[in-house]
Amino acid sequence: MAKTYKEINEKIASGKAVVVDADEIIDIVKDEGLKKAAERIDVVTTATFGPMCSSGAFLNFGHSSPPIRMGEIYLNDVECYGGLAAVDTYIGATQPSRNKGIEYGGAHVICDLIDGESVYLEAYSQGTDCYPRKEIKTYVRLADLNEAYLYNPRNCYQNYGAAVNTSAKRLYTYMDILQPNMGNVTYSTAGQLSPLLNDPYLRTIGMGTKIFFAGAQGYVSWYGTQFNTAAKRSANGVPEGGAATLSLVGNMREMSTEFIKPAVYEKYGTSMFEGAGIPIPVLDEEMLKCLTVEDKDIY
Repeated sequence: MAKTYKEINEKIASGKAVVVDADEIIDIVKDEGLKKAAERIDVVTTATFGPMCSSGAFLNFGHSSPPIRMGEIYLNDVECYGGLAAVDTYIGATQPSRNKGIEYGGAHVICDLIDGESVYLEAYSQGTDCYPRKEIKTYVRLADLNEAYLYNPRNCYQNYGAAVNTSAKRLYTYMDILQPNMGNVTYSTAGQLSPLLNDPYLRTIGMGTKIFFAGAQGYVSWYGTQFNTAAKRSANGVPEGGAATLSLVGNMREMSTEFIKPAVYEKYGTSMFEGAGIPIPVLDEEMLKCLTVEDKDIY
């Protein structure tokens, strides 16, 4: 029996919805069968927590007196993008510090701000008639900013390739250290918990979908960069390589560093781990069948 979003939302509002996670649903369906479980279960929660270099934050500092049109911008010695409006910037998670290099980068600045720490702002300008100030140096905290939101052009990769090293020397990569002569294999996935592996055709996930993002309520803002609709798929719909991705946005003021962490990959660079969770409504048996994907079915 098919359910509608309206019916499921009404059950959630009344406190009668049955919600389980992507691990639990596998055994439930094995015990109860697809038909009975589809009638009883309303929502299955999915999630991922992994490194995503395609991450950063939009910040608005507010205007100083006299005002400045920021062109060259640094936060804790990490360069930010100055090609936006007068006091807007985008700080990328992978941008390294001028002095500390990859040991402290944009990801660290973002997490410091979320933790309420003071961050040193330097900004420089050529000066204009309407923005006469040419430099500003001060400390700012998240509470001082007009706006601060995390924005990921790409996250929640729907499957991803494993990495091996066929050369005779050790390689330092964003997939961690690869030992020579295929001495190890590295991979990054949440497996059967992963949102886009549980909804392989994105029936319920799209622009405007509410999500859990780094401890806050966030949204899917668009399809993510490097979204590949032509990926080869297994019989269960799981792509056999990189396929769908999501662009995510969320309010940094509501986030917690329990669910977002900076990372440093030796001899490679800075990245950031972010928690993203997506609830998937059980609309019908076909949807539930997708939600029972297991690690052994993901290649």
